Amino acid sequence: MSPITNHQVTGTITKSFKLSYALYLPPGYEAGGEKRWPLLFFLHGAGERGENLDLVAVHGPLKYVQEGKDFPFIIVAPQCRENETWDRNLDELDRLFEEIVNSYQVDTERIYLTGLSMGGYGTWHWGVHQPQAFAALVPICGGAMWLTGFPERVAVLKDVPIWTFHGTADDVVPPERSEELVEVLLNLNAPIRFTKYAGVGHDSWSLAYVEPELIPWLLEQRNTRFHFRGGN
Repeated sequence: MSPITNHQVTGTITKSFKLSYALYLPPGYEAGGEKRWPLLFFLHGAGERGENLDLVAVHGPLKYVQEGKDFPFIIVAPQCRENETWDRNLDELDRLFEEIVNSYQVDTERIYLTGLSMGGYGTWHWGVHQPQAFAALVPICGGAMWLTGFPERVAVLKDVPIWTFHGTADDVVPPERSEELVEVLLNLNAPIRFTKYAGVGHDSWSLAYVEPELIPWLLEQRNTRFHFRGGN
């Protein structure tokens, strides 16, 4: 008889957390109104972590809001805690998703996700975690954490429109991190666009977010199969 016996422990583990976020409501938005609005989640990079929420507007869509630009959608920009990464906080992002959809006039067929650098990684990971929640993804100079089984798991996004960007001279997140994920999806005939900026380093988001086609392309994408996997 083997000296080894098998056992299980069962129970429920809960966690308290605080996830701060900045919110932008577009001109014409009315609480309780009939019109439903597109929603864009933005995930910042590693340099904007902490407890100063102003940092989430240093780069990305909210930077342009501060400069006076109007956007035709709700923008939500959460802030990752110091020494954390987005891929380790997907349950918190899920809770934020539920909070926003339940509290604001959101068109659930037009929910988009974008992020840069660490937020680019987060965009890929949250997208894989919730493959039917987003109408489109825009990961910028990101990639995937190897310990979670990427890049093969990205195949669940084969039906999700994606436009990803990377600078060919990026020495912080090598362009190969995007290329390996794009290759998996191209082999599945996925609707993915890949823009490489020749000679550009890590700051590819400064070009990506002012691409004249980007916002019109986003707004064309609709998710008629919307399903959010709650209870995480």
